[in-house]
Amino acid sequence: MLSVVIPCLNSAPTLAATLVSLEIELVGVDYEILVVDGGSADASLAIAEAKGARFMSAACGRGAQLAAGGRAAGGDWLLFLHADTVLGEGWRSEASVFMADSENARRAGVFRLSFDDVAHAARRLEAMASWRARIFGLPYGDQGLLIGCGFYESLGGFRPLPLMEDVDIARRIGRRRFVHFDAPALTSAERYRRSGYMRRSARNLACLALFFLGVKSRFLVRLYG
Repeated sequence: MLSVVIPCLNSAPTLAATLVSLEIELVGVDYEILVVDGGSADASLAIAEAKGARFMSAACGRGAQLAAGGRAAGGDWLLFLHADTVLGEGWRSEASVFMADSENARRAGVFRLSFDDVAHAARRLEAMASWRARIFGLPYGDQGLLIGCGFYESLGGFRPLPLMEDVDIARRIGRRRFVHFDAPALTSAERYRRSGYMRRSARNLACLALFFLGVKSRFLVRLYG
């Protein structure tokens, strides 16, 4: 069985599209969807229940929510996906081939990052994200993460970090154990549009550098914004 784990916090504007895309592609597949909420005050609960997802609560913070979802999941394979991300055409086929290959029992798959923005800055950022993921083995959480339950548990799972939980688990997976899918993970560019692509990217890079220098993620939250 495939368990899809989606952390959310006031994600009503995007959650429905994410769930519908999964519902369409997973027809005939044994799966479950867990929406892990960090204290939403909007219609996230109603949307999740309307789409047949299992809704559960956890301590607020993406790392804590992902960790709680991973513990509650019952599938042999786990797909961690953000609530503002829609997987594009071809993802199920690639994921199925990946999961069927026993050599991938100790590997993890990620999708190609794509933003819902026509701006040239969005294309540049997508290219940079691909380079970062393939060269350094540091995919963004927005790219999704497909991983076998046994491998995930052997790594210790997601840690309840308020920030950089994706970088933390990626470092434990290791660059050579990532498989990069061609199918896109279309994600919201709202944060970049609001802050500006250059400013947002600079903040992300600063947070990443400080995290590598040993600064605790709880101190990076204010800088991240």
